[in-house]
Amino acid sequence: MMEHLTGLVATILFWVVVAAIILVPIYLKYQDRQRMHETLRIAFEKGQPVPPELITAMQSNIAPRRPSTPESDLRRAVVFIALGLGFCGLGYGLWYGLMAVNETAAYVAGGCVAGFGAIPGLIGVAHLVLWASRRETTKV
Repeated sequence: MMEHLTGLVATILFWVVVAAIILVPIYLKYQDRQRMHETLRIAFEKGQPVPPELITAMQSNIAPRRPSTPESDLRRAVVFIALGLGFCGLGYGLWYGLMAVNETAAYVAGGCVAGFGAIPGLIGVAHLVLWASRRETTKV
């Protein structure tokens, strides 16, 4: 009986987490739009000019996109490289831990996870190259 209850709780908890992952960003976006509407209302009441780009962005439901800067490229590079190194470390940990159980499983699991870490790591290297190239052009 207890196993069935544990399985039921785990299933319900899984779907609650999935729903939260979907619903929380929607709710936060709604809150941001409400604050933006309130700010626009106050600005309009005080006679402040409202940029037409802001009104267009609110009507199209798309946030105005900020241009990418070398600093944002560097930030993304650091995050992606750290993510790649984290996966490589996880792969090494799996390899090391599974070596006591089965050598083939250790090489497969560790190699797959570490190889997967190469994807975000190389994306980070690409952002690092973008940062270096844009940094040089902005100095001139």
